[in-house]
Amino acid sequence: MTTVPSDDVPSAADVLAAAPPVRVEPDARQRIRASHARTGRRIAVLDDDPTGSQTVHDVSVVTVFEEAEYAAGLATAGATCFILTNTRSLSESSAVGLNQSVAGSLFQLGARLGAPIEIISRGDSTLRGHIVAEIHAIDAARRTVTGSGYDAVLLVPAYFEAGRFTAGDIHWANVAGAPVPVGASEFARDATFGYASSNLRDFVAEKSGGAVTADEVGSISLEDIRLGGPNRVAEILGGVSDGGFVVVNATDYADLEIVVLGVLDAEQRGRSFVYRTGPSFPRVLAGLEPQGPLTSARIWPEGNPGGHGLVVVGSHVGLTSRQVTAARERGGLTEIELHVPTLIDPRRRDAHIAGIGRQVAAALASSDVLLFTSRTLVRGGDPDDSLALARNVSAAVIDVVRNSLVAKPSWIVAKGGITSHDVAVRGLDIRRAEVVGQLLPGMVSLFHPVEAAPEAVGVPYVVFAGNVGDENTLADVIDLVRAHHP
Repeated sequence: MTTVPSDDVPSAADVLAAAPPVRVEPDARQRIRASHARTGRRIAVLDDDPTGSQTVHDVSVVTVFEEAEYAAGLATAGATCFILTNTRSLSESSAVGLNQSVAGSLFQLGARLGAPIEIISRGDSTLRGHIVAEIHAIDAARRTVTGSGYDAVLLVPAYFEAGRFTAGDIHWANVAGAPVPVGASEFARDATFGYASSNLRDFVAEKSGGAVTADEVGSISLEDIRLGGPNRVAEILGGVSDGGFVVVNATDYADLEIVVLGVLDAEQRGRSFVYRTGPSFPRVLAGLEPQGPLTSARIWPEGNPGGHGLVVVGSHVGLTSRQVTAARERGGLTEIELHVPTLIDPRRRDAHIAGIGRQVAAALASSDVLLFTSRTLVRGGDPDDSLALARNVSAAVIDVVRNSLVAKPSWIVAKGGITSHDVAVRGLDIRRAEVVGQLLPGMVSLFHPVEAAPEAVGVPYVVFAGNVGDENTLADVIDLVRAHHP
């Protein structure tokens, strides 16, 4: 396995300066939607945490693993449905089993509909998650149901709104206003999903444990996209077989539109593809038009009922902790802390949760509330222990949120992937929701629960990833929701 040391990586400025100018393909989104209408294609996004809808709008989100719900979310040609698997919080073996089960149901649904279902395995734009294992699970499900696997896997971790893009096969993350190779960022030191490589071809080799070499990973370069257009993309993809990985370089939505047009061309010629992506790609594959930040009328279609809201923070990445500090400094919140060392002590856990639950419910009567887990990260002895500890803490957060529903919060913000999922599924009993759009350009989605606990139906639920924005973004989001009060 070869990795690229960060001091050998060229600067992002040099890589971007050497690239051709962005190419805009005429009517790309309309052509993509027309292809979906013609073929009956549906798009299912298996989302490994609930924050992947940061760039889309007017699509369904399903939180339960029931084929009837998938069918409801994919009822029409061109429909897109996010299925929240939350596998980033699971062990690899559990993630594999869940992906294989859900994908198998989707392939069976596609057979009954007589229409293709594209599957996106949506993961973290900073490369954390069970990337290779989940793709192999989806491919195995396809082989079981249809008798054949995929020709290629497109690796597209782009999330442009957060400053994450791929150029020169290197994935870059915006840190403190400047792009750095992702392997040199704090995200690469994740307790469960850490890695060394910034070059995505090397990254695939690293995460495959040597089963794939970097030389076996293909690439669609910015030159291929911007000079060769869709025809060149289709040509490259036509030469990949047996589920080989292909790195997709992209710094702009226009790049991804050309890639998708090339994909659709290749599919017409009988090729098949699965995708491991960040948040930007699902919007393009769906052919969705850009939408600006949400207005008050979209947030509160039946009028704002007033009252106070609840902010729940569980993520422990450094950026989230800095955002919590900024939100606290801005003021206007009753601050309530769940103490993690107490939560992992069986003798004190239950009493601590009960006491915090009472505090939150009481405070919501007169104030917006910030509920956060203590900021000192407690790690397990190994990756599985770290995940188990995270689930333990999340379960406590859920108990507090459920207790808070008696106070009927008028809006809820959940910060962090695992936290957002567990609050939605176990705290609010959301089975199905609509992604209305985003509070900020390309980030921080707002859901309207459709099937959920009675107290939660229609309550704006804000899903906020742990690793996006700057130090002030959480405080800004809280102010945005407050600003829509009558």
